[in-house]
Amino acid sequence: MDIQKRKEDLRELLKIGPKEARINEIQEKMSDPSFWSDREKSLVLTQELTTLQGIIKKFDGANDEKSIEGLETQALLSGEYDLNNAIISLSAGAGGTEAQDWTEMLFRMYGRWAERKEFKFEVLSMSEGEEAGLKSATARVMGPFAYGYLSCEAGVHRLVRLSPFDADHARHTSFALLEVTPEIDKAEVEIDPKDLKIDVFRSGGHGGQSVNTTDSAVRITHLPTGIVVTCQNERSQLQNREMALKILKSRLMIKEKAQKKAQERKIKGELESAEWGSQIRSYVLHPYQMVKDHRTEYETANTQAVLGGDIDGFIEACLKKRALE
Repeated sequence: MDIQKRKEDLRELLKIGPKEARINEIQEKMSDPSFWSDREKSLVLTQELTTLQGIIKKFDGANDEKSIEGLETQALLSGEYDLNNAIISLSAGAGGTEAQDWTEMLFRMYGRWAERKEFKFEVLSMSEGEEAGLKSATARVMGPFAYGYLSCEAGVHRLVRLSPFDADHARHTSFALLEVTPEIDKAEVEIDPKDLKIDVFRSGGHGGQSVNTTDSAVRITHLPTGIVVTCQNERSQLQNREMALKILKSRLMIKEKAQKKAQERKIKGELESAEWGSQIRSYVLHPYQMVKDHRTEYETANTQAVLGGDIDGFIEACLKKRALE
């Protein structure tokens, strides 16, 4: 099939016509003098406009095999929230310091992936390990279809390597859990204030301008579900609280939808305890080099490229498998 024919098929799959109509609709609203009177609503619409324009620009400029293939992958993203930004949360599992170091390696990998996609990667919170690495970390990934792509990454990730923390340099197995939630601007969830435990504390982390050093970090615990959200990167305690509540509402909304539709796997990914037998992917650095996804059987021996953010092959394989289910 030639490129032009594939592009014509993509126009329909990507719903380019309706997207162009939506752009015109938003631009018409923006021409109204009262548009900016509702700041929250106007910001949401301008963000939507930027996203849609980016998709149209990419479609118009797709004139070779590589760009067409990228759009064909994007065409597989048709879920309700696939177009949204994503909130990723990593937590160390079994393995102690090893697992905490692995968690930091994964967090760095997703940051590099976001950079490759020209997405914005905003660190929201970090909890350092006692000796090295991270106990947990949360980031906001902003870009078209960020959630759709990263939802494929939700689950337990397993690392096998020679330990840099073991005097005997023995082989160790470590686990880390990744949770992925779409960022929903107005999640329709009612929360009883009595169900919330809100703690304010001094921010920790790796320092620098990306992490606050005042007593403005906020941790919100939703008592009925046990969901905990921490935010420490905003400028004030109020902003951290607002962001943490936004993430909490998004998680609760997804949880409710998953329960109602019995589609936990498709919406949020199957989250299990971070230990043996539950991993979605294994990263083996010793005695051989291999990264293998246990859901799709996709694998590569180029472990350094993967840890450097080259994970599109795994994501594409996951999306294609989903399309066939």
